[in-house]
Amino acid sequence: MSAIETAAPPPLPPLRIGMVIFPRMTLLDLAGPQLALFGHGPIHLLSETLDPVMTDSGIAILPTTTFDDCPPALDILFVPGGSGAFDAVENPRIIRFLQDHGQTARYITSVCTGSILLAAAGLMDGYKATTHWATIPILEEFGVEVVRERVVIDRNRVSGGGVTAGIDFGLTLLAELRGDVAAKCSQLMMEYDPRPPFDSGSPFVAAPEVVAIVNHMLAEPNAEGLGIVRRFRERSLTPA
Repeated sequence: MSAIETAAPPPLPPLRIGMVIFPRMTLLDLAGPQLALFGHGPIHLLSETLDPVMTDSGIAILPTTTFDDCPPALDILFVPGGSGAFDAVENPRIIRFLQDHGQTARYITSVCTGSILLAAAGLMDGYKATTHWATIPILEEFGVEVVRERVVIDRNRVSGGGVTAGIDFGLTLLAELRGDVAAKCSQLMMEYDPRPPFDSGSPFVAAPEVVAIVNHMLAEPNAEGLGIVRRFRERSLTPA
């Protein structure tokens, strides 16, 4: 038996992967995990319709499957983040879809502010999770115990931090489902060997003036998002 045959994992059934997309989501939140999981099963890009969905960077994504046609019992239910996640909180079709498929999905997952959308659907109650560092107070509005880590696993909930953490998230989730060898192969094919040009990827290491600038840039959208979440929570907690 060759070394390749010895190292190769045994064939496994394909994973059923559903990735929810919505207007003004962040492209890399989706692209990183999608690439890490690519080749391990059909990936359904799920939306209300099959119309193109514009991301917050101006690049459109074509959905492959509508909510109505989503296969049951997904292995992975995934939600990306982005500024559009706050608007999605107020979209009852998205919330209802997450609630319905969250009952049967094997793993319920997110990157960035996608965890806020999962929390709005009641899928983070009693679970630890993470989100983009600047939106931690918004996720905490739902009573979620937020952990400041790149990837957080709590039973069958797996959440990643902001944007680029999606790659780490995808590889970590793949290792959970397919083993370390499969995840390492995916990492190598992606040539994911990060050596950032600056040590500025976290508010704990970035220069104070850089943190202040970014906080200023995010202040208005985060305030709007916090307002949306608080109104949503008030409606949810008000008896019918």
